[in-house]
Formats: sequence, C-alpha cells, structure tokens
Amino acid sequence: MADQTNYNEDSIKSLEPREHIRLRPGMYIGKLGDGSAQDDGIYVLVKEILDNSIDEYMMGYGKQINIEVSDYQVVIRDYGRGIPLGKVIDCVSKINTGGKYDSSVFQKSIGLNGVGTKAVNALSSYFKVQAIREGKTKIAEFEAGKLTNDHNIQKTKEKNGTLVTFRPDGQIFKNFNFIPQYLEDLIWNYAFLNAGLKIVFNKQTYYSKNGLLDLLKRKTNEDEIRYPIIHLKGQDIELALTHGNQYGEEYYSFVNGQYTTQGGTHLSALREAIVKTVREFYKKDYDAADIRASIIGAISIRVQEPVFESQTKTKLGSLNVAPEGTTIRTFVNEFVKTELDNYLHKNPETADALLKRILQSERERKEIAGIKKLANERAKKANLHNKKLRDCRLHFHKSKADERFETTLFITEGDSASGSITKARNPQTQAVFSLRGKPLNSFNLTKKIVYENEEFNLLHHALNIEDGLEGLRYNRVVIATDADVDGMHIRLLMLTFFLQFFPDLVRNGHLYILETPLFRVRNKKATLYCYSEEEKHKAMSKLGKQAEVTRFKGLGEISPDEFAAFIGEEMRLEPIIIREHTNIHKVLEYYMGKNTPKRQAFIIDNLRVEQDSAETAEEVLAD
Repeated sequence: MADQTNYNEDSIKSLEPREHIRLRPGMYIGKLGDGSAQDDGIYVLVKEILDNSIDEYMMGYGKQINIEVSDYQVVIRDYGRGIPLGKVIDCVSKINTGGKYDSSVFQKSIGLNGVGTKAVNALSSYFKVQAIREGKTKIAEFEAGKLTNDHNIQKTKEKNGTLVTFRPDGQIFKNFNFIPQYLEDLIWNYAFLNAGLKIVFNKQTYYSKNGLLDLLKRKTNEDEIRYPIIHLKGQDIELALTHGNQYGEEYYSFVNGQYTTQGGTHLSALREAIVKTVREFYKKDYDAADIRASIIGAISIRVQEPVFESQTKTKLGSLNVAPEGTTIRTFVNEFVKTELDNYLHKNPETADALLKRILQSERERKEIAGIKKLANERAKKANLHNKKLRDCRLHFHKSKADERFETTLFITEGDSASGSITKARNPQTQAVFSLRGKPLNSFNLTKKIVYENEEFNLLHHALNIEDGLEGLRYNRVVIATDADVDGMHIRLLMLTFFLQFFPDLVRNGHLYILETPLFRVRNKKATLYCYSEEEKHKAMSKLGKQAEVTRFKGLGEISPDEFAAFIGEEMRLEPIIIREHTNIHKVLEYYMGKNTPKRQAFIIDNLRVEQDSAETAEEVLAD
C-alpha cells in the first residue's frame, strides 16, 4: 500500500523557544490546571519568579520580598542585586541565558537551567520586569513572550532589586483562579526554609526563626503529637520529626529551598535512616512499617547543582552527590544515625514515648493481619474491574510520573449516575468507581473496617493506597454525588473515610468534590448551565421570560452528552483543603459523632431553604 503521508523536508519545523513553550507548556511547568490543585501551573509560575528572589537572599542580598496577588495578576518585588541592566531582556526571554550557569555566582541555588522566568513570560498575557541597580533602572514589557515596550535606562532613587509583574494567559490557563491557602502554604515554606527572611504577602508578614521546627509546629497540634518535635540541624541539612495518632506517614521534603512534593532520594534516605537508627537504638528489629506509622517529618538539604526529574523540580533524582563528595543516601544516613541516636540518648522521655508508639503500631498491625490477608484475597477474586471500577487506560507508573497528572477517579453513587459519567468520561484518563448504597460511618472505627467492609476494601485497592501514596493510581480522587440531602450525606461519609484512614491523601491535595450544575436554563437559541441560584437568575434575565428552567436533582438526570462538558476541560472541582492546626478528630467528632445538642443547634441556626446553599463539613474544613 502506497504511503499517503507527504513526509519531506517541509514536514520538519523549527520553533522559536517562545512558540515551543506556548505549544508544549507541560514540558516546562507540568500540568496546566485551573488553580484547584496545589501543583497547577499558575502556582508554578509564581514559584519560578519567587525562586529567583530566594536565590538572591541565599546569596546574602535582600532580607525582604513583597508579593501581591489579585484575581488575575501577580507582583513580586525583591531587594537583591537586581538583573544587570544590559541583560534584562535576555534574562527573561532568551532560553539558556542567566547567571546560574556560573556556579561561583550562585552556589546551591534552586534554578539552574535558565528556563523558569522565560516560561512565565511566554505563558503570560502581560509580563513586565524592572531591574534596579545602583541608582539606575531598566523596564521591559511583554505580551505572550513578545517584547512590546523596551524602556530606556532611567535614573531612580529606589533600592536595588527586581520587580516582576505578570498575568497568566487566560487562553492557556482556562477559568483559572488563585486559592489563597495554596499561596499561603507556598510562601510559608519559603519562610521556614530561609530563617530570617521577611516575606510580605498581600500585606501579611511571613517570618520564621526556627526553620523546620516552626513548619512542623504549624502542621500539627500539641494534643495530636506523641512527643515534642525533634529538631536537628547540620551543615546543609535540617530535620524535624515527631509521631502523631493519624494513620499513614506525613512528610515535607525540600532541596535548596524547593518543595519536592514527590520526594526523591533525600526522602527515601530519611525514611530508611529513621528505621535503621531506631532499630539500633532499641536493639530490636522492629518492622519498618511500625516504626514509620503515624510519623510526621520534614527534611531540607542543600546540594550544588541538584538533578531533578522534571522542570517543575518536584522530585529529586538519584544521581546527586551531597556535600564532601558522598551520595545523598550516605549523607542523610550518617547525619540521622549520629544526631537522632544522640538525641534519643539525651532525651529518655522522648525515647520512651517513641517506643510506645512503635509498640502500639505493632499491636494494631498484628490485629488486622489475618483480616487484611483475607480481604486482599477477596478483592482479587471480586469482579472489581468489571463491576465496581470502570478503569481508565492510562495508568500511573513510576517511570512515567507525568502521567499521574492526567488521571482522575470519580466516586459515584448508584447505577444511573455511574452510567452517565461512564458514558461521558474520557476513558483514556478518567475512571469511575460505583458505590453501592450509603457507605458506613467510619468515624472512631479502627482500620480493621477498611478490610472488613467490602466497599472500603475494594475502593482502597482501586486507589492502591494500602502502603502509602507512592502507588496512588489517580492524581485526582473526585467525590461525585447528587446535590440533594442523600448526596450530601454520602459525600460526608466518604470525607470521613478518607480523613479517618488516609489523611495524607487529603493533605497532599488529591481529594475533590465535583461541582455539577443545579439548573439548566434554555430557550430556542441558547442553553445555559447554572451552579447556583444567583447564576440561575442571571441566566433567566439573559434568556428572557420564555426560558425553560430544569432543576437537576441527581446526576442520573443529566444526559451523557451534557455530562461530557461538566467533566471535560471546563470541569469545576472544589478541593478539600485541611487548614493548618485543624484537629481532624475533633472535626469528625462534631459532624459524624453522636448527635449532640451543640450540633443540633448548629444545624438549626444554619438551615437553608435550598440545599445547595447549606453549609457542609467540607466548607468548614476549608475555613
């Protein structure tokens, strides 16, 4: 058969770097998103500019960074040395141009490849940079990476530094919005990792004296930890850790001030070193899972020219060499072995509390060992992939970490809703798990119920989170229930399940609520979908008195053709965010425990005529 494709010299195209960034933004900033997830592209843009300001501080220049973020614009001002005036345009628009290629100028900096700022410029509808150096200033303005205004160098009385203003391009980041909690977490991390640096974000000051100790204090409650936080510091390494009462492990890992959300060699080394040190200290070969169960830890290291697995720098690679020529694994192991062992010897009360936590985890593990084995066998025999789970074709593999960004699991109630989403979904990246009836209220139950209850057992097997988040098969876990009383109840029961047994899934930003339209307003010329009473009234005004209004009471009432729009590029997701110092047990006890007079009073005081405006537990968690 003759080749019908005309493949010749004309088929080979060369793109300018700006064009390539806009055509393939994922190669430079990871996924795009709309701001509903902490790793969405708009936050990466903020981080890329901030990284440069932080590097200036690390080099000893400028003790304050000012940040202002409105709905659509970001302004960042540092007081470092400022970009050399003759290279301002090149540094923000020409790939592979920057000061960080000279290791004598920037030691142990975050950015090394000269791409970040250029990507922000190319992906912004408006980008302005101003450099101030020794009484002179240079300004350049861009649109989608193209230079639009090259200002002459002027005299100024402003302090040295760099000012960057940008607006993410709405054509690339569709329907985006900044969630303040995500920005606050990002900025707090910079403050914790750079003790003494003052960051002013929207007129609020972020400052830390004690580094990772302050970080863990912000992430925990005193009544939820088993012993005072252990804080250890050395040359180019800092560590903080304690144990809590929650299920799972909770870590915050950093390299050169960069939050490595996916961990890497330094975090793997820490987990290994803790187990090894504890075994040697107590002179007993405890199971690694019992030692690490309920641990809450943070580690920060600084290395020269770190190797990350992607441009977004979320995972440290395995080829890095730590200070003094040792591997990162050896460097972390030796530090933990020496410092943690010394600490436990000097603090016997902490050592006793740690041992009690290990023994408790050991007892709990042995109690469910038999049940767990039977449950795993039952899950294998169950027709999981044909009845409960309509899987997607694209699976997450460790060798293809970027694929994880694309996968979504919808947890639905009932056959009709499950059927509508299944027919409307993108089978390449979206999976559907169908619940049968109302899930069990799992508040205050032990983890045995995860294996004894068929629904919970099959769900956690579908997610592959039995041994932590490393094998999580879906980046987004979306609870998709009806917008009625029963749907809200099921939503709360599922939130309770995840918060009770898998809080790290929530803390790491993987759990969402699917927002679907409550109303359809249409006439012969147009159809509008509305997510609130306010949107409905606006639609009715726009389409006129003759408009037909339909109230969707259940997901099953929405046809697959309509549903496709609601779970496609325009999908609205509400992230479940746990605020700092939120006591999960107390929140669950209030909403899912016994029906106390206090809760009854709350329900009466907050009763609404329309269910869609009622205050629910996930809103309280977000507040």
